[in-house]
Amino acid sequence: MPWIKKEDCIGCGICVEKCSVDAIEFDDEKAYINENECIRCGVCHDVCPQDAVRHDSERIPFEVEDNIQWVQNLLKNYNTESEKDAFIARMKKHFNKEMTVIKKTLEKIDLISEK
Repeated sequence: MPWIKKEDCIGCGICVEKCSVDAIEFDDEKAYINENECIRCGVCHDVCPQDAVRHDSERIPFEVEDNIQWVQNLLKNYNTESEKDAFIARMKKHFNKEMTVIKKTLEKIDLISEK
């Protein structure tokens, strides 16, 4: 999912004009992409003169940190080491399940592209 790095956006509006599905709008004179509307065509990447439209992979460290913060905040609800250990085990199961869903989705996408 493309995203716009606010610090680099100059509010020129080129990406807004070129977006074929009107998924890019302005907020405080900076562009932002509506994730629910975006069709991931890549046009915004190509037309941005400031290179403010960024790729998902750049967000990975931030998303990992968000997940860690979420787990740490939930962990505060447990008092004993055994409760904490059980919670951590459940979180590992949760993220392993997410990995399984993603892996199976990627496998099915490969089948779609083979047709």
